[in-house]
Amino acid sequence: MNTAQWKMDTKIGPLYLVAAVKGLRGVFFERQKAPFAKTLKGSAPETRTLSRAVKQLEEYFAGRRRDFDLPLDAEGTEFQKRVWDALGKIPYGKTNSYRGIARKIKNEKAVRAVGNANGKNPLCVIVPCHRVIASDGSLGGYSGGTAIKTLLLDLEQKAGQGNN
Repeated sequence: MNTAQWKMDTKIGPLYLVAAVKGLRGVFFERQKAPFAKTLKGSAPETRTLSRAVKQLEEYFAGRRRDFDLPLDAEGTEFQKRVWDALGKIPYGKTNSYRGIARKIKNEKAVRAVGNANGKNPLCVIVPCHRVIASDGSLGGYSGGTAIKTLLLDLEQKAGQGNN
């Protein structure tokens, strides 16, 4: 299967986007093994997906986009995919707890497993795992570090206040 990667500089540091024929595979904080695309102007499906993802992420970081409209092709277990689907439903600028996500997927005892699936989310920012916090209100972990999680939550709070 063809995959392509693109490095994007953002206000939270470099992001590495990986796309396959069916859609966006991941948004990572570190370089991946996929080959780099030479341009975002090609007609290959993975190139078109990378181009759309870059544009939408630029809009998000500028405070002009709340939801992403991209074909996604994340690889994971069925449980992980259920968790990631629930993450995608957390509204912009809002948070939910690991326990709250476990309830949403109708598996209240799976709080720790939800945390593990959250940490394995390959589509950071796009699938907003940064919006998940601990039940006590503390941030919990984040694959990019808690400083980046705080930046993303602050960005959404500020952009949300500007639209009231």
